[in-house]
Amino acid sequence: MSIFRTLMIATCLGGAALAAPSARAENPITFTANSGESVEALQGEFQVPEDRSDPASRMITISYIRFPATGETAGPPIVYLAGGPGGSGSGTARRQRFELFMAMRAHGDVIAFDQRGTGGSTELPRCTSSVHVPETEAMSDADYGAAWRAAVEECGEYWRGEGIAIEGYTTAQSVQDISDLREHLGAEQVSLWGISYGSHLALAALKDIPDEIDRVIIASAEGLDQTVKMPARTDAYFDRLQAAVNTQPAAAARYPDIAGTMRRVHARLEAEPMMLEIPQEDGTAAHFLLQRRHMQEMSSGLISDPQYATILLALYASLDAGDPSLAVGLLQRFHTPGEPVTLNAMSTAMDLASGIGEARLAEFGHEAETGLIGEYLNHPMPQIRGAWDGFDLGEDFRTAPAGDTPVLLLTGTLDGRTYPQGQAAAVAGLSDVTQVIVRHAGHNLFMTSPDVHDVMHRFMRGEPVERSEIVVDLPDFTELPF
Repeated sequence: MSIFRTLMIATCLGGAALAAPSARAENPITFTANSGESVEALQGEFQVPEDRSDPASRMITISYIRFPATGETAGPPIVYLAGGPGGSGSGTARRQRFELFMAMRAHGDVIAFDQRGTGGSTELPRCTSSVHVPETEAMSDADYGAAWRAAVEECGEYWRGEGIAIEGYTTAQSVQDISDLREHLGAEQVSLWGISYGSHLALAALKDIPDEIDRVIIASAEGLDQTVKMPARTDAYFDRLQAAVNTQPAAAARYPDIAGTMRRVHARLEAEPMMLEIPQEDGTAAHFLLQRRHMQEMSSGLISDPQYATILLALYASLDAGDPSLAVGLLQRFHTPGEPVTLNAMSTAMDLASGIGEARLAEFGHEAETGLIGEYLNHPMPQIRGAWDGFDLGEDFRTAPAGDTPVLLLTGTLDGRTYPQGQAAAVAGLSDVTQVIVRHAGHNLFMTSPDVHDVMHRFMRGEPVERSEIVVDLPDFTELPF
């Protein structure tokens, strides 16, 4: 996996007694967060067909952690749906959102759900392909896309050869896993709480199993037809970033024209890629030819949240001034020389299955010709589209949900991965949506302000959410976060 893919993926129960397992046996565990905090919880699992369309499919394990409710009146279980695709609920609960997982128990059992192929669920092997992308030779966008496509085709065969029914790793089948989880828990309904790809899964559930869902909280929403985001909306994000930078005099002076700087750097690297020497731990140096597409890929990860955008601003400004030292430092930290294309089965399959339709693809291609990040925001999609014949779920799947399930949508104005206009479109068919704009927040907005938590708690209690906007502090755009 390259630096660019890494950057994209880069961004107390106290004394209460454990409730008895509601349906099937669960194992008491001590759950320890990365912070060192611990809480008593329950680990459970159940079996589902790997490919529900195949009567002879093998069974796989779906795992979860249940944090029992602490409130006097517990509502339906709250199922956390991680982003990615490829993130796990149990992994998320161990990191910065542990505090929020604990607080949400006031409204019901909180389920850190490990979607199929993630976390403690049946493990899928990573695929290390035979495809190597040249690091010291220029490569066209078309050839780069073809290389990734070849890797995906090879890995599809590898996973099938390992006995994995890769056809089962789709959002549609994950929805049925949620239904089976609800039944396993002995609940009439569940509430869903998700972010990014987790919102994509939640929206699919609202369409396919609406009667099983009590209410939904989603943030940084990705609509069912938005696996591939539109370049024009990415450009609009950079306009919002510039406006935010302009509120800080020192930053405004240092970065007066973000888009213009990016276009100059891209044009210069397109005309003359820059050969860099990357120091290695053994004292040697690896050569790396920095090209325009590398910057577009790197940008796609760095714009997720405003604190990382500070790196992007400094990176482009330094390259514009002819100084590659920051680029070298990032490559030294994240890039492994000579590493072939490696792929995660679950994330690759989910994105391929959700796909992109012909009309949207044509619009995407037109916008990418002039877009600042071009076709790289969601790389390797859409470049690998159709690599596995017949795998795309089709336009019926990508049709937005309708219905009256209560939904809280939290949207960050400086989210560079999913955009306000697209998020609004993703829920346009739903009649009971409360959208709260979190001004200056990025993609990972749950922990940006106590006010975000207050809105979530009000919504879960069924109280009116009276505010439509929360304002959080901007980072100092002249300071790097490391």
